[in-house]
Amino acid sequence: MVLAGCGSGRTDSSSGGSSTVTIGTTDQIYALDPAGSYDNGSLAVMKNVYPFLMDFETGSGELKPSAAQKCSYTSEMVYSCTLKSGLTFANGDPLTAQSVKFSFDRMLKINDPNGPASLLTNLDHTDAPDATTVNFTLKAPHDQTFPQLLATNVGPIVDEKVFPADKVLDDNTIVSKKPFAGQYEITSYQKNQLVEYKAFDKYDGLLGKPKTDTIRMKYYAQPTNLKLDIQQKQIDLAWRSLTPTDVDALRKDSGLTVHDGPGGELRYLVFNLNSMPGNSPEQKLAVRKAIASSIDRQAIAEQVYQNTYTPAYSMVAGGLPGTDDSYKMYPLDKSAAARFLSDAGVKAPVALNIWYNPDHYGSSSADEYAKIKSQLESTGLFTVTLNSANWETYNKERVKDTYPIYQLGWFPDFPDADNYLTPMLDEGNFLQSHFSDPGITRLLEAERGEQDPAKRQQIEVQIQQDVAQNFIPTLPLLEGKQIAVGVKNLDGVTLDKSFMMRFGTLSKS
Repeated sequence: MVLAGCGSGRTDSSSGGSSTVTIGTTDQIYALDPAGSYDNGSLAVMKNVYPFLMDFETGSGELKPSAAQKCSYTSEMVYSCTLKSGLTFANGDPLTAQSVKFSFDRMLKINDPNGPASLLTNLDHTDAPDATTVNFTLKAPHDQTFPQLLATNVGPIVDEKVFPADKVLDDNTIVSKKPFAGQYEITSYQKNQLVEYKAFDKYDGLLGKPKTDTIRMKYYAQPTNLKLDIQQKQIDLAWRSLTPTDVDALRKDSGLTVHDGPGGELRYLVFNLNSMPGNSPEQKLAVRKAIASSIDRQAIAEQVYQNTYTPAYSMVAGGLPGTDDSYKMYPLDKSAAARFLSDAGVKAPVALNIWYNPDHYGSSSADEYAKIKSQLESTGLFTVTLNSANWETYNKERVKDTYPIYQLGWFPDFPDADNYLTPMLDEGNFLQSHFSDPGITRLLEAERGEQDPAKRQQIEVQIQQDVAQNFIPTLPLLEGKQIAVGVKNLDGVTLDKSFMMRFGTLSKS
């Protein structure tokens, strides 16, 4: 069965003109307004329809100007960009430096709990002295991450004539008013069912003219239906998220190609430091350390994910400078876990209420968390109640202290160790789990401002070791790679370190 209202989703090249490429996904859109969403499903749309001052070059992943002609530090505290002239949105409104200032001002003003404003912790204010110049004044000098942020969730430039300055705009109004200036504009929108894109002929950015005029994104509630449609060639590409078993089966299909991309995805347990078990901060930390000593990551990777994921002991994905396996200080050890509890005066068994999400993070999440429950309870130190919620509910409730312990998946906004650290650890962090530590905040500021790469990596390692030893606001569990499955005549599938699906490179031969 396909989703109601979606039809077959397939247009053959024989129908005339440029063929339509149809992509299937289980990733859900939370919101189209950049100020109101910080998730992979929403960003997948934004990266294709909104303009960005900077973007990551296809293939290399190198950061380069896009809507901007150039960007650079003009002083140690000011990062300045010069826009290309004559830019417009699809509705005809001009895209100027004032649009950029408005976009960043409203991001900070709205500061939505499910938005990415926490990434802008170092931005003091934005000025637009003329129609093509934007100056970002920072709070700390020489921020090595700020240029990369301009290509991420906080970077979409929105139309100040369409978006309100003080609240998130609903999806249908956005689509109807066409404030798009990316490679594509949205021409039909059935949220989390079917979204149709047409190439925007006035796009003037790094990514160039798209190779296919029409892209359709079809949304699935279950990966089994996604697998069925790619098997039957009812769609051209399946991208996020097939089960490991399905991927293995599809590799054997001679009519399909499985595309493997670089990793970067991490899966964690997140602890709400207020609502998790424990009568004091010391007891809560002891519970977290005991949990860290009781979960067998290797067993989960092998038995649930058939090694499409690997165990993660670092807060930073493997392969990036600054990675450190700090969490190996908690080897699988029931006796050590028991000592953590007893030394802090915590009586076992500890009742844990753990939440996970079965749609956004994949249907295998149910098996993953059943395995975690089994492992924790087998120690005799815990009793575990598992709960789940759909993504829209889950994304709202996780920031309301509703979930004492919960599942989180993380895709980096940009390929840098800082993006695995600042959003989780800085004051006002995205997790909103009540973690804050002045020493860690100072280290993060030093890390972002350090211009010597070797010294910067040393600080990143220090941060991770300190956090693992003394705090554990999150517990990294697994690291995964990008996988997409396409029909044989689909060209241009690009899975690079931008971690985004590039619509504009896709075409059918």
